[in-house]
Amino acid sequence: LQRSKRSVPPCDRVEACSCAPVHPQQAFCNADVVIRAKVVGEKEVDSGNDIYGNPIKRIRYEVKQIKMFKGPSQDIEAVFTAPVSAVCGVTLDASGKKEYLISGKAESAGSMHITLCDYIQPWDSLSTTQKKSLSQRYQMGCDCKIVRCPSLPCEISAPEECLWTDLMIEKQVYGRQANHYACVKRADGSCSWYRGVAPPKKDFLDAEDP
Repeated sequence: LQRSKRSVPPCDRVEACSCAPVHPQQAFCNADVVIRAKVVGEKEVDSGNDIYGNPIKRIRYEVKQIKMFKGPSQDIEAVFTAPVSAVCGVTLDASGKKEYLISGKAESAGSMHITLCDYIQPWDSLSTTQKKSLSQRYQMGCDCKIVRCPSLPCEISAPEECLWTDLMIEKQVYGRQANHYACVKRADGSCSWYRGVAPPKKDFLDAEDP
């Protein structure tokens, strides 16, 4: 007997935020603004209308900037994000008790926009190397390219590349290289991993042995 065919309803489309992992140095170099700040207020605001005339909602975080590592000369006073994580909105503690490292895109004077794909971390969770690298080391490496190793073995395809192997070797995105190393340019124009915050000398890490 031939079975009757039943029509299967199409799956409902679900919006989700998807981000590729980035090394903290990459995040710094890609961002317009990188600050250390406390979040002291939060409210939902209208931010224009979409193509159908519906109001676009955003969360406006009021921040007290402690230090700017990269960005405009004016202090950042407001950080905007989408209202829900499905569209990459970021939830921050607005009690004023927690300090954050916040990276994102510059908007109008004194404001920036952030998403879940930006590098945003509680300040206390950063390693000493990461904190110090924000002031100089990461900027020095912005001409270098950090390449994520998708599977082992992997190798660089150009001298200005550094292989990021945390995910493959340590099975976590933010491992030893993310927490303690920067990819910086050497005198011959090539790039290599470097640990520490003093000027690069002989402490480079071979690209093959991270």
